[in-house]
Amino acid sequence: MKGRHRSAGSSGGALKLGAAAVAVLIVLAGSWYAFNKYSKPACGSTAAKLSIGAVADIAPAIKEQAAAWADQAKENGNCVDIEVFDEDPADVAAALAGKNDKSLTGVGQANGKTRVPDIWVADSSLWLQRLRAVNPQSVQAGAHSIALSPVVLAMPEPIAASNFGWPNKNITYADLLTKVATDQKVKVGITEPSRDATGLGSLLTLATVAQQAGGGNQTQATQIATAALRALAAGRSSVRSDLVQKFPRGSDPTALSNGLTVAPLSEQAVIQYNGLQPPVRLAALYAEPSAPPLDYPYVVLSTDKASMADELLKQLSTQDFRDKLGAIGLRGADGAPGKSFQTPANAPGALAAAAPQLPDAGTVEQLLGRWQAITLPARMLAVLDVSGSMLEPVPTAGGATRMQVTLEAARKGMSLFDDSWSLGVWIFSTLMDGNKDYKQLVPIGPLVSQRATLLQALGTVQPKKTGDTGLYDTILAAYKTVQAGYESGRVNSIIVMTDGENDDPAGGLKLEELIAQLKASADPAKPIQIILIGIGDKVGEAAMRQITDAVGGGTFVAPDPAKIGDIFLQAISLRGQIGQTK
Repeated sequence: MKGRHRSAGSSGGALKLGAAAVAVLIVLAGSWYAFNKYSKPACGSTAAKLSIGAVADIAPAIKEQAAAWADQAKENGNCVDIEVFDEDPADVAAALAGKNDKSLTGVGQANGKTRVPDIWVADSSLWLQRLRAVNPQSVQAGAHSIALSPVVLAMPEPIAASNFGWPNKNITYADLLTKVATDQKVKVGITEPSRDATGLGSLLTLATVAQQAGGGNQTQATQIATAALRALAAGRSSVRSDLVQKFPRGSDPTALSNGLTVAPLSEQAVIQYNGLQPPVRLAALYAEPSAPPLDYPYVVLSTDKASMADELLKQLSTQDFRDKLGAIGLRGADGAPGKSFQTPANAPGALAAAAPQLPDAGTVEQLLGRWQAITLPARMLAVLDVSGSMLEPVPTAGGATRMQVTLEAARKGMSLFDDSWSLGVWIFSTLMDGNKDYKQLVPIGPLVSQRATLLQALGTVQPKKTGDTGLYDTILAAYKTVQAGYESGRVNSIIVMTDGENDDPAGGLKLEELIAQLKASADPAKPIQIILIGIGDKVGEAAMRQITDAVGGGTFVAPDPAKIGDIFLQAISLRGQIGQTK
């Protein structure tokens, strides 16, 4: 029996061993619990997956930090499989909007190839704002900024030093507007603002400054803003890499004069450009008022990955990550630079950490709609009323006739159209060309080759003293003419300026007949906008609105004919936003 009894010592050792085993199990269980939502105890196919779609500007730093975190987790017996890939913010935004059958102005429909990641890091909160404007549930609120890069005016250093006193002082956006308006040698560029946050932020700032420059005069403000948009459009590029290639490739006067003078870029883009040791370095001018900076919002799109996303966000809030950002030319989210950050001359050492002040979504989309309308290639037929009433003087225009103020508006408007436009001019009254109520002065053709001809033709226009207003027959004929020569890829439109209601003693179309024939002629694949501008207080506004509401377009009225210039510019800038065919 003696051999069957265990000694007291053996029993105590077993108890200690059991207690140690329990302690180990508790530690392991706690470690497992901490990662249970997004990790497994062994690597391979069981590892938790996390995808991050990031703009290329910041993707390298995220990849490096995420890899370090995954390695740390693996050392603790947990596996997290993190994939970080470059994704254009515009493409992700299009895909997210497309889930709700929506689209963003200038971005269009999703391409069908874009991956929607678990976590999205765009370059600007402007994207989130635009998405919420079309669907408030597109992205969750409360996104965290993980980096910052101010938007600057990039300019070749020799030009910045000689023309603007850099680096001892900066310029303002008002200075830039003045230069654009007064110096044809100044060549400005921009990355397509409908698809690029840097371009959009600077465009918003310029538009605000242009409005202020008008001093309360809406016409002047519109002209300044439209001229600025035209100048920017002439030097726009679809992507940043194309834009920076337009800067001078040499420091001699010829190279400097032929290259791009100034363009809004991120501070990071300037740092990286100069890091390539170009023939002419770029100065970064921190213009006032400052454009919305790139703030790199961290957005969780897959709610079931929220726990893992929160853990990664902690890693992206460390000094170590700030230093990785500094190495690629970005600042930390609070605006302070990390190690290896190459601070540009005249740059602030740290920036305010406050969230960027963004304009309301309606303002953003309205401006982008105007940008699209003004910069899209256009094909237009301008039709001018020359009936006898156009001889009536306008007291508020110094006694100039309605015809004179209308022609002046047309001339000023044409000066803002670039050479990509095609334009033609008709005049109308009654019996202008045999039995026709309209007469062609210049057929629709490219402005690049017939601008002078058009201006000369406008100079010959005189009202017909005994003429009435054959409006409806003219509208139908103009519509069919534009339709016959329709050009895809352009905004095809008719703009009619008239001071009276339809009045045709010879008969002609009635309103109902005109609308019926326009609807019968309409082709959804070839949309044509009819823009009707009423001059004075005796136009048939109600009938005009019935026409444009029925077949697509817009009606605008200037009760004071002296304001026709304002109305003309408004109508042109809103092409593409105003009603479509119903």
